[in-house]
Amino acid sequence: MQFGQIRQSSALHPGKILLLVIIYALLWFGTLNYRHLIPSDEGRYAEIAREMLVTGDWITPRYNGYKYFEKPPLQAWATTATFQAFGIGDWQARLWTGLTGFLTILLVGFTGARIYNARAGWLAAVVLASSPMWVISGHLNSLDMGLSAFLVAALCSLLLAQTSRNKDSCRNWMWACWAFMGLATLSKGVIGAAIPAMVFIAYSISTWDWKIWTRLHILSGSILFLPITAPWFLLVAQRNPEFLEFFFIHEHLQRFTQDAHSRTGPIYYFVPLLLIGLLPWVLQLPGALAQAWSERRREFSAGWLLVCWFAVIFAFFSMSHSKLPGYIIPVFPAVALIIGNRLDRLLSHTNTMALPWKLQTLGFAILGLVGFFFLDAVGKQARPDEIEAYAQYTFWVIAALVAVVSFSSYAAWQSKRNGTQSIVSFACGFFLCAIIAGTGHETLGRAVSGIDLVERVKASIPEKVNFYSVRLLDHTVPFYLGRTMIMVESPDELEFGVNQEPELWMPTLDAFITRWQEDQTAYALMVPEQFDALKAKNLPMQEVDRDSRRVIVKHPDASNVTQ
Repeated sequence: MQFGQIRQSSALHPGKILLLVIIYALLWFGTLNYRHLIPSDEGRYAEIAREMLVTGDWITPRYNGYKYFEKPPLQAWATTATFQAFGIGDWQARLWTGLTGFLTILLVGFTGARIYNARAGWLAAVVLASSPMWVISGHLNSLDMGLSAFLVAALCSLLLAQTSRNKDSCRNWMWACWAFMGLATLSKGVIGAAIPAMVFIAYSISTWDWKIWTRLHILSGSILFLPITAPWFLLVAQRNPEFLEFFFIHEHLQRFTQDAHSRTGPIYYFVPLLLIGLLPWVLQLPGALAQAWSERRREFSAGWLLVCWFAVIFAFFSMSHSKLPGYIIPVFPAVALIIGNRLDRLLSHTNTMALPWKLQTLGFAILGLVGFFFLDAVGKQARPDEIEAYAQYTFWVIAALVAVVSFSSYAAWQSKRNGTQSIVSFACGFFLCAIIAGTGHETLGRAVSGIDLVERVKASIPEKVNFYSVRLLDHTVPFYLGRTMIMVESPDELEFGVNQEPELWMPTLDAFITRWQEDQTAYALMVPEQFDALKAKNLPMQEVDRDSRRVIVKHPDASNVTQ
């Protein structure tokens, strides 16, 4: 960033900024290993990478031993490389997500400094760094953060290109934009190119600016885009002829136009997610949008392009037949940039914040205090075996509320003395709130992960035995056990994989019962109710161990098998 300009326009000196960034990075990366993986995304994408490492096949992704073509492999490649370098573990599985999320914050700050001014860039980075949904998503092993990071990198490159006065600089940034779109496509599919295209069309129509298309370097950009994306698609299709129809028809066209994935939701599905995900800054959003609207008639309006980015993504996924919370993560960096510019305008030349800001910070401090009266609601719907875990999580919630109350109160006190520090203090409270609440989820997620069960039984299970998963796709136990499982009757999301290789699964429970009686060294995983039902049929089974959600059993004769 242009630290000299920041020094002139705020009370934060470069040394203080660097110290804050270092502390933030330590908290951001230092908490990646505190929690164990939870279903379903975290365990799924960690296991895909583990199997890629074990098999050495970097072209055909597999999950639980079955072909898995729902998403491209960029994150699996990155995680596999991390496993190779640092070993298999929780923080290694989350490193790609954490790294891309953190670097995007820095990129947003850099971009804001270039298209607006240094202080606006710093404030935009602060806004994104404290947005709860961005913080939580940066600590979950899912594909949404990696996709968002590359989409936002493409957006930032486009902004830098179109605001550049130098033709060579414009061309280079546009080439970067095309490259990042290619990486976004390798992260989660054609949406990596479709979203920027839809946004640019919306911008052109809304501003009636068509000359801008001549500055996109479409031909040379495509020459960069295709070598990044095409090789894997060609190789995987060559090895797996069934790939193209499943990936492009089932996973793209049908996902967004039909209810086949059972991920439907009302048209307003993403509204509460946006409000909560942007919680400390949501009151600044209307003013930021109005400011961008007033600037849209410029030759190129960076603010209005950011509004189009936000509106198109939000509207597209709101109308889609497939809805998951992570789908709107790419909107938060764009919103952070326009809010950062808005806050910079509010600071003006006096570096103080007006009464509405003080009321906002005080309001959130009071809201945090009110939260203490609802602590008994934590765990109100908990299962009997989870009551103690929720009681422990209450202490994490208390710590998170204390952070919000204390930092928001300090921000209110600082509003008339130092506006920039008031904003940063306010942001610190919500970053700490999100990181504390998210990290403390281990008290709840540990049981879900199955790690305690695995640690008790892993050493006693022979390496080369068949392990069945009866009417259950457990997303974390295979990763922690370090072995794949043979699916029985209910393939869940592995239906495509088992249909391609039907010899690798048991299509009915009766087929499993027959196989189990013959396979005298076998082990199996199932829910407790299923175990009771099979025991009632006098199927020979010996319980190895269990937790509240699953049971591991073995054939009684497996006791004679040695490691």
